[in-house]
Parts: sequence; structure tokens; C-alpha cells
Amino acid sequence: MNDNAGGRGSGKIWLRHYPKEVPETLRYPDGNAAQFLTDAAGKFPGGEAMEFLGRSYSYAELAKRAARLANALRGLGIEKGDRVAILLPNCPQAVVAYYGILMAGAVAVQTNPLYRERELRHQLADSGAKAVIALDLLVPRVEAVRGETAIRHLIVTSLSDGLPFPKNRLYPLKRRREHPGLKIGYGANGTVRWSALLRRAPDTPLCEPADAGTDLALIQYTGGTTGVAKGVMLTHANIIANTMQTTAWFYSTKEGQERYLAALPLFHVFGLTVLMNQSVYLGSSLLLIPRFEPKAVLETIRRKRPTVFPGAPTMYIALLNHPDAREGDLRSIRVCVSGAAPLPREVQDRFEQLSGGRLNEGYGLTEASPVTHCNPLWGFRKPGTIGIPLPDTDARIVGEDLFVELPPGEIGEVAVRGPQVMKGYWGRPEETDKVLQDGWLRTGDIGWMDEDGFFTIIDRKKDVILAGGFNVYPREVEEVLFEHPAIREAAVVGVPDDYRGETVKAFIVLREGWQVSEMQLNRWCRDRLAPFKVPHRYEFREALPTSLIGKVVRRELRESGPQATGDGADDRAENSKKD
Repeated sequence: MNDNAGGRGSGKIWLRHYPKEVPETLRYPDGNAAQFLTDAAGKFPGGEAMEFLGRSYSYAELAKRAARLANALRGLGIEKGDRVAILLPNCPQAVVAYYGILMAGAVAVQTNPLYRERELRHQLADSGAKAVIALDLLVPRVEAVRGETAIRHLIVTSLSDGLPFPKNRLYPLKRRREHPGLKIGYGANGTVRWSALLRRAPDTPLCEPADAGTDLALIQYTGGTTGVAKGVMLTHANIIANTMQTTAWFYSTKEGQERYLAALPLFHVFGLTVLMNQSVYLGSSLLLIPRFEPKAVLETIRRKRPTVFPGAPTMYIALLNHPDAREGDLRSIRVCVSGAAPLPREVQDRFEQLSGGRLNEGYGLTEASPVTHCNPLWGFRKPGTIGIPLPDTDARIVGEDLFVELPPGEIGEVAVRGPQVMKGYWGRPEETDKVLQDGWLRTGDIGWMDEDGFFTIIDRKKDVILAGGFNVYPREVEEVLFEHPAIREAAVVGVPDDYRGETVKAFIVLREGWQVSEMQLNRWCRDRLAPFKVPHRYEFREALPTSLIGKVVRRELRESGPQATGDGADDRAENSKKD
């Protein structure tokens, strides 16, 4: 353990639980975050930077491609501070696009490729993006909203641009067969082919100098679950700091030797930091998964032997429940960090038994680049908590007054401060002032800190259910439901109730081959929860709606009507396995 009396004197009681290998503070370089790539290419030019469906790219090749894109963007008139949107799934072009944009001195705007026209219109218009790099299949959506944006250049790539031979020749045939109406007007209205643009551009090294603390690297939009999505302004300093903080936490990782399983989307800030940026910072390999499918992921694990696997609880649950899991040999995986949603203890235990690695829960939010807390990966930890703050990160539990810290054990809002905290919301100074004061960020999450400095998140402030005057925290109810042997997944929301104002409703996904009745679940919960916390309604489903990073979308559950699963809740019998 670190024995820094000055650190402990600062009130950071969690420091006594830091592993001795993790420093309390780090030194962060000034400059452009794309320097991660130029440094890695200098140290490991022949090392594998990324692998995609059988095609491997060296660091020298990745750096040259990013330099070509940076020079090409400059040739198109993109200047320092201009915004360039990325509309791509996990593929080599997404990595090249991100670093190329930063090298050019522009600001990346990561956009979800699943967005429809309404969502896309808002983000492209709000950011003022002058160019967008998009997958060919998504071009119709961009064209549908382009007239309402500042987009001048549309750079179009195809999955075939990242595939090995002969897949790169076969894919266009498959695309034409499945999307016969797709026509792209290359050469008109600023629309250009990715491959042609990079072929014409020089690979002369380019890395625009940046004032790390001021210049933006990224505008990352929040989910917008409580209104219009806001653009989070992350500086080069924010990105550099969180990459180095999380790498310091993964202290057993070694330069040039790790293999990162990239099942999380890179366009989400969790995947961007703990996968793309961290793997490049270490000069390690990024194993790109275009879409999370358990069977394909298990095959990648068997074939490429990844060592680091950041993910979401739903990913670990899906792998654990896949029939090939035990034959898939997960023993290469040493480090897993779960984020985006609460990690059930049972899932943690089962995955660690299967892989032999460590799966720990962490915590973060887009406004903090995103990671602020994590359980120590080796040594003392507290399952069920989000762990302790990362190096150079401060955290406290507060009430209405942001500057009055509540004592250990008392419930309030989590506030954080550190070099990874955003500059503010793009174009929304009033919204910024509501959550950011004197470097402290109100997270909107409700939780508490124990006497050791470990934090527990109870729920989102907006998700707390007010039932008959009592606060009900969905996570507490979900943990009880997860302990039931028949339940695979569970989500709890508040729904309108004439008598209680709100009441508790549980959405249940059962394990294959299991049945359970509402009466049995009610009895299970009443034995473990105060009466006002027990769900009054249950709905059985085949699956829960989730975002691409595996977070259950509670808003969709609250707004949805009942869905039949084919069995019928009333017909569910005994809590026992089928023969």
C-alpha cells in the first residue's frame, strides 16, 4: 500500500487501499492526444496495432494511414478546431479516423451508427461539423439531414476497405445483393471515397500542436435520456489523463504485449478510453469486433487469446450463458473492467471462475472521459461497490450544497473532481453551470461512501422511485432479483400508480429452461426487502432493451406496454428445471 501521509492528510481515505504499484498522482504530458499513436509507431513499428476479421495492421501502417487522413482533411480545408463527425462501427477506419482527425488539429465528434435521422440531425447540426466520415450503408441517413447541417464534405468508406483478401472482394457483392437500392453520388456535393482520398494524400507526418488544457479533442454526446442530447467537451488533457489513469490502474499490463478485446463500441467514450486509447498508449493490439455476438466473440478469444476485456454486464452474462462458453477457453483473459451498468455479484464470480482472470466493477460518465472509480484489480476489493477514485481524482457525497461533504454511510449525490472532468457542454453554458462548479462535477448518481472510501452507487437521481413517500432504489431491488436462481436478467422501474403515486415494476428475463410465478417472486422479494420496495408488478420478457454498450434503457421500459413472451406470466409454475 502507498504510504503517503500527505495524501491521506488530504482527506482521501481510500488511498490506504491503493495497491503499492499504483501511484497517487501522475505526470501528464502537454500536447495532442494523437501523440499516443506517433509514440507507439516509433517504439513498435512492426507490432500489431489492430486486427479485424483476419487482417492485421502494424503500428507503422496505422500511423501512415492516420497521417494520410490528416493531410487529406487539411487539403479539404479542415482547419484547427473544426469538427469532423465519425459515423462508423468498430473497424480499422474508425481508429484511423479518430487519430487522423486529432493529428489535423480538428475535433472528433463520435456518432452512434445506429442513430436515425432525427438523432443524427441534432448532433451534426449542434456540433457544427464540417465533414463526416461515414459507412456507405449509412450515407442515405446523412444525405437526408445534410441540408440542415454545416456538412461540406462526406467521406464514404465500406467495411471492405478494412477487410483482408478475398473478403474485401466478396463483401461488395454481398452488399449489392442485400442493399440493391444503395446509390452514392461520388464526386458531387463534396462526396468522396475514403480509399481514393487516402491514396491521393501524402503520408508526411503531421500532428498539430495543441494546448492540452484548452483545445478540444472530442465532442461526445450524452445519451439524451432526459431530454436533448448534450455535447460533452473533452480536451486533449482530459483524454490523455484518463488514458494514463486507467492504464496505471491496470498496472500489470505491459507495453507491446497486451491484446485488447474491443467488443465495446469505440464511438462510446468507455470503449474509446479503455480500449482504443489505452491499447495504443501501450503499443498493444486492438482486436476489433464489429458487433457483439457471443459466438463470434468466443471464437475471437479462442483464436487471438486476448488479455484485456473491458465490457458491460450484459456482455459477460451473454458469454456465460452461451453453450460454447466452457469449451471456448477464456483463460487468456487477465483483466476485465465492467462499466455502464451495475455488475451482479453472481456474474462476477462465475466469470472469474471460468476465465481465471479478474472482473471488477468500475464507474464513470461521459463528462469525466469517462472513468473516475474502480475496484483495485488485485488485492483488497469490495464487490458490489464501484471501488475507489483513480489517481488524481477526488470524490465526495453531497446534498444540495456541492461544497458540504456528507459523512461516510450517508446517502447523497456523487460529485467528482479530477483532470479527466470535462470542459463543459458544447454551446450550453447554463447547463454547464448546473453541474460544474470549481472543478467539481455533479454526476446525477445517488450513492454513499463507506469508512474505507469505497463508493456504492444506488441509482441515477432520475431513476429513484418515489412510492408512497418512500425512496426506492432500483439497483437494490435488482440485486435481490438477480440472486434468484431462475433469473438471468432483471430491471426495475417506477410506473404511475393511482394510490402510491409511483409503484415498483420488475422486468424479468428467465434462464433457459426455468419457470417461476409472480407469486414466488413476490415471496422471494418480501423475505429480503422492506414491503415498500417489493415490486407490485412483474413482466416477463425474452430480452431487455439495451444500448450498444449494454446499459438497460429504462426509459424504453417505462414507456412500453406489456409484451407477451409466449408462456404467459399466469401460467408459470414451479421454480424448478424442466426435465
